[in-house]
Parts: sequence; C-alpha cells; structure tokens
Amino acid sequence: MPKDEAGVLSEIKRNYILRKLKEGQRGDGRTLTAFREISITTNYIPRSAGSAYVKLGRTKVVAGIKVESGEPFPDTPNQGVLTTNVELLPMAFPTFEAGPPNEGSIEIARVVDRGIRESKMIDLESLVIEPGKKVWIIFADIDVIDFDGNLIDACTLAVVSALRSAIVPGSKEGSKDFQLPVRSLPISVTMVKIGDEIVADPDLEEEQLSTARVTVTTTEDGHIRAMQKGDTGFFTLDEIRKAIKISSNTGKQIREKYFQ
Repeated sequence: MPKDEAGVLSEIKRNYILRKLKEGQRGDGRTLTAFREISITTNYIPRSAGSAYVKLGRTKVVAGIKVESGEPFPDTPNQGVLTTNVELLPMAFPTFEAGPPNEGSIEIARVVDRGIRESKMIDLESLVIEPGKKVWIIFADIDVIDFDGNLIDACTLAVVSALRSAIVPGSKEGSKDFQLPVRSLPISVTMVKIGDEIVADPDLEEEQLSTARVTVTTTEDGHIRAMQKGDTGFFTLDEIRKAIKISSNTGKQIREKYFQ
C-alpha cells in the first residue's frame, strides 16, 4: 500500500526499531525472518462456495469464492477464468475509504492473483463447460477487516485456503457437486528492506520504515512461480538471492504447519 496511507512513526519508535534490527531482533521479539502467528479458519462464510478467515498477527482478512458460468476470454477459449479482487474496508484502518478500488488494493490483488495464476494452482482447462463458449468463472473476493502490515501474504493465504476448500454446488448448470481442481499450493513471502536488513512478514511500523519490498511466491516443488518488487528502493543481487532462500524455507514451513 502507498506509504502516505500508513501514517508517520515517531522518532523514538523509529530509532528503537532500527536499533533492534542491528541486534538481529525486531520490536516484537521476532527474528528477522520469522512470521507472526498465523491462524486460518476455512468455511468461514457458509453460503459461499469456499471461504477462509486469516489472521496474520493483527492483520485480518476474509476471502470468499463465488463460481458462476460465463464466456471465456477470447485469447483463452479453452480455459476457465479466475479473477481476484481486494477491498480495503474503512473499519480496517483510519485512512481506508469506501468506494472504487484504489492504487493499494489494485496492487495487492494483482500480486496475489499473479502468484496463484503462475503457480497453476487451479487447473483452468478442466473448468470448461462448452469449449469456446461457456466455462466456470471463479471470483475470489478478499475483504481486509484489520490492517497491521503485510496484506499481500495474508490475502494470499486466505485465497489459497478458500480455493482449497471450495465446493461448487451441483445445481449450477445441471452438474454434480465438485471440488475445484487444485494442483499446487502457492505460498507468498513478502520481505522489506530496512537499512541493510531484509525483514520477512513486516508489520505496519516496519513497512513505514522500509525502502523496498519484494514478494516471492513458491510452490511445494521449490520452484519460484512469481516475484514482484514494490516501493522505490532497490535490492542487490545478493539480497535477492537471500530473499528467495527465505521465501523457499518459509513457504515449506507454512505448508507443513497449516496445510497438511
């Protein structure tokens, strides 16, 4: 999200965070690569095809899946459609406002969507009802209900969990109930650069201090499926290599702990 929406840190707080980072620790006691506590509740919205409520520290998001039939895109006539939308609810943060998507929500949706799409998590070719004419369209809608940093990873966890739990009702198009065809498990890991340090799963205060952001999405085979840089700062080649290693290791840990 744009830095001007996040507020301003006091000089005392800024110096404290920077001092702790130089000691290899963070303001909340975590190591530089550790994630905050994660909680995932699936089937959170009973009337949706699939849903999940995710808490990442104090950041909270809800994802819901809706499935409808419709026309395929002209350039992919033999594939179903996946579309991702993020809404920053006004109750989540003082500067969030109701209305059309802003720059921040559009960026989050694009990064989340790209990670899932490039990982080929959903077998879109199996969602064809009538080739070139009718396919299943998957709508993944994410509501941010409390913001305290790292919306990209929280939203990715929510959408992935919701898609894995989704059941399409058999009443649609005369078909039987079916589970969405899941082929992989993408996990995104977002890291920011603060001074000379790379910090994973930044909270709000760390995001305010950061100069650059990178999100790396991997799948269980260890392959990098998407990478997205944000903010105006830069990463050296060694820092990118370090970020990739952190993402791979952390992704594996999250899958083992939350997706078995």
